[in-house]
Amino acid sequence: MKKIICSLLVLTGFGFSGYAQQDAKAKAILAEVSKKYRSFDVVKADFTFTLDNPQAKLKETQQGTLIVKAKTNKYRVAMTNQELISDGKTQWTYLKEDKEVQVTDADHSGDALNPAQIFTIYEKGFKYGYTGESKVGGKVYQMIDLAPIDVTKSYFKIRLGIDKTAKQIGTVVIFDKGGNKYSYTLTKTVSNLKVPESTFSFDPKKYPGVEVVDLR
Repeated sequence: MKKIICSLLVLTGFGFSGYAQQDAKAKAILAEVSKKYRSFDVVKADFTFTLDNPQAKLKETQQGTLIVKAKTNKYRVAMTNQELISDGKTQWTYLKEDKEVQVTDADHSGDALNPAQIFTIYEKGFKYGYTGESKVGGKVYQMIDLAPIDVTKSYFKIRLGIDKTAKQIGTVVIFDKGGNKYSYTLTKTVSNLKVPESTFSFDPKKYPGVEVVDLR
């Protein structure tokens, strides 16, 4: 499970070409979502993550919390086995079972997507298509499939479920070419939360015995 979180945090691409670049309905829905998220300073989301690969008879589930400050590319993701933290310049990957933290430069390249961008991932480099509505647990979701413009990537589709009433992302499903399906269900979202700046950095002094591996 050490690398599972990377599916959420570093989406290296997709390869699907079945949508028109400008699906008018999908574009209108996503524009509303972007407008809402961009009005927030800090967003906190609790989520359930599931990795499912029927062919490999693999299914694993974890709970997690994501805090993002998108305007400054700062984030903190906490899951059962690890945490991923960035102050916009440096990224810390804390592997809890190994008592190890890996330090790297924050990746702002076009090939990587950090968690600070997760709520607006569709804004660049994707085609998109509206596929209808889905009712889950009393909520109505507007379903939109995303596909990359660059078809050489290793993932071929992202499926977003937009809460029709709240105008927020409720579900994200990532499909890769290896048969893995990574599902994220946001169980609670809080906007404009007040958090200290220390939320977005890693202090080894607070983690006795942790080994710091500087990969920069």
